[in-house]
Amino acid sequence: MKKFCCVVLALLPLTAFAYPIDVQKELNGLKIDYETFDTDNDIGSIRVANYGDVDATCKAVFSNGPEAPRTRSIDVPAGKHKNATAKFTREIIKLRIKLTCAPK
Repeated sequence: MKKFCCVVLALLPLTAFAYPIDVQKELNGLKIDYETFDTDNDIGSIRVANYGDVDATCKAVFSNGPEAPRTRSIDVPAGKHKNATAKFTREIIKLRIKLTCAPK
């Protein structure tokens, strides 16, 4: 039984489909934080939180290799957070997100 449990635990990392996500940010002095998620093997998302006193307008450009980049615009009120998601036609190997924020 112990051997069986060891084999099952050893195979768990093979079932994960996580991919690396790189974020390039231009926050222009705003108090913005972000968190990325690998929602599915062809869907990536970012959660943008505004900790400042000024509303922000953000643009997230999702890029996955040879496919056309997906652009999402997000208006994030002060003290709130918003999500942006992009679905691709191919499986994501490495996701790059360019996050640009400016005061509203």
